[in-house]
Amino acid sequence: MQLFWIIVTFLVFSLQILGGYANPAYAASGSLAESTEIVQDVENLLNQAFDASNTGKFAEAETYWTQIIKQYPDNAAMWSNRGNVRVSQNKIEAALSDYNKAIELAPNAPDPYLNRGVAYERLERWQDAIADYNHVLELSGEDAVAYNNRGNAEAGLGDWKAAIIDYETAAELDPNYAFARANYALALYQDGQTEKAIRTMKNLVRKYPNFADMRAALSACLWEKGKRGEAESNWVAVIGLDGRYKDLEWVTQVRRWPPEVVNALDKFLNLQ
Repeated sequence: MQLFWIIVTFLVFSLQILGGYANPAYAASGSLAESTEIVQDVENLLNQAFDASNTGKFAEAETYWTQIIKQYPDNAAMWSNRGNVRVSQNKIEAALSDYNKAIELAPNAPDPYLNRGVAYERLERWQDAIADYNHVLELSGEDAVAYNNRGNAEAGLGDWKAAIIDYETAAELDPNYAFARANYALALYQDGQTEKAIRTMKNLVRKYPNFADMRAALSACLWEKGKRGEAESNWVAVIGLDGRYKDLEWVTQVRRWPPEVVNALDKFLNLQ
């Protein structure tokens, strides 16, 4: 549940003005100097767009991507990137329109389907999201992010066993994909495999001591098991790392923890 959810993590194409999905057409009558100046202008716009996107200035980034699209309307990457910043502003329908255009221009590129799946999740259109993630896997094979995101959508449907399989596959494909392993642990807990879930959480915290998400989940699950001192010890670190885990609404609606883990956190926060 990443996300990205949370954010939407930027899943942008690698952009190359003269590569990618469509080569920009320069005016044939222009001089070399004029062409060079045009290329430089576009490079500047791209740099500004990426800088704004990566620093959370999403409205500003949208303006830059729109300017680039006006110059290169047949470049799928530009449409998909504008869709990303629109999702980050919760402009979901507008983002879907951008992703649809990117897919129209580049039907065999996996990224627009992956990004559109995230947008569908925002609308709780779980089956549509799964269909897009399935298509990514058809196009690109073993894609850890697609497996993780499909797990998110399956979790949205309450199909925890399918989610467990996809999260585990994502983590095996990319051993450094900490959130995939975290999602796997959370889904295990929801599925009643509590000891295995806690063991996985502990392993993650050992490997990533500043992983607030897993320390918070571990605190909740240990409290539920009656291991209150250990739970409180982990929670001290959580407060210093990320205070959002005190907000049950954020944990439920944004981070999208499974219900059983949310219930455990509720009990911990209310000392029940």
